[in-house]
Amino acid sequence: MYQLLNFLLLTVSLFLFIPIVVLFVECLAAAVTGRQKTTTELLPERPRVAVLVPAHNEAIGISTTLKELLPQLTSHDRLLVVADNCCDETAAVARAFDVAVLERHDLEKRGKGYALDFGLKFLASDPPDVVVVVDADCFVAEGAIAKISHLAATKQRPVQARYLLTPPANASPGAAVSLLAFTVKNLVRPLGLAQLGLPCLLTGTGMAFPWSVIRNASLASSNIVEDMQLSVDLLIAGSPAIFCADAEVTGLLPQQQHAAKSQRTRWEHGHLQTLRTQVPRLLKEWVNQKRFDVLAIALDLCVPPLSLLVMLWLLLTVAAIVTSLTLKLYAPVLVSALEGLLILVSVITAWAKFARDTLPLAALLSVPGYILWKIPLYLRFLVKPQTKWVRTERDVVDSQEL
Repeated sequence: MYQLLNFLLLTVSLFLFIPIVVLFVECLAAAVTGRQKTTTELLPERPRVAVLVPAHNEAIGISTTLKELLPQLTSHDRLLVVADNCCDETAAVARAFDVAVLERHDLEKRGKGYALDFGLKFLASDPPDVVVVVDADCFVAEGAIAKISHLAATKQRPVQARYLLTPPANASPGAAVSLLAFTVKNLVRPLGLAQLGLPCLLTGTGMAFPWSVIRNASLASSNIVEDMQLSVDLLIAGSPAIFCADAEVTGLLPQQQHAAKSQRTRWEHGHLQTLRTQVPRLLKEWVNQKRFDVLAIALDLCVPPLSLLVMLWLLLTVAAIVTSLTLKLYAPVLVSALEGLLILVSVITAWAKFARDTLPLAALLSVPGYILWKIPLYLRFLVKPQTKWVRTERDVVDSQEL
């Protein structure tokens, strides 16, 4: 009986060891260099770009996004806003900027994937060289469109810009921890993969696609994390995404707690669903295609959201400590201690290199409370996972303050 319990704990520990090691390697690779190597020679001429902006009830903030996008476009480029199932003035606000606006109304087929598919079908009559996707609530840094479109056209592969969140005024400690987790996911880990010469996952905005790559992509779905699904589909088809840390797109972390909770639920339930369905698919393709980049993304997808990873480690550690004290089984607790050390080094390294200017060290003391806040979110995934896209409520902000 004791041997069986020891075997079970060790087996669970080893399964958890895989995503922890992946996280550690990615964070360490990103921190060692700190900047992405850019050795690619870009094309002498800028490709023709179409910027596609899917928007659902974004009348409040879309003007700020368009103001930042338009100066980055040339006379050969286009900007297309897809006002998808809007019941506000999104389309009218966009038309005031003299850009092309498509209005789509289909209450049964809802979600960003359908909006992107609608826009691509419109562009097909006069296709650009590169399609750039930017969400209607994002702020695009100067030069970002040129950088990712050039790289996409040169490499003929999808490109993902650095997509980060900025904190609202008077952000709570929990919000600060959330920002750290987002930074690890969207900057540190993709940068680590890039330094190792590996592709990354797409993150939904600040994405550039060669027309030859995106024209046949399957986008028309209500998938709540359509970016992850698209990453996997394109990777298997032979077009893995490139991370471009030099181009930045930012969004605003929701200030209202219920809005932040809704956003995190959609992201993390979608991540877990993708992990469950796509990792086996990727492992099968790795065996069939014998491509290491496919295996690398399968392993990257195996890393659950950071708070869930810590939560699982804590549960395993408690079980290991109990068995070591009562049954004198010490192997599981030793493995758990090593895993805890790797998680700690990964988080501290990521914070020190990429987030210490925006996140005070004292804010890390809020990590236990942040994890407790996330427990109901993960329990809901076991009982009733979110499968439908739900728009995150926006905060009303003055664009002059950003």
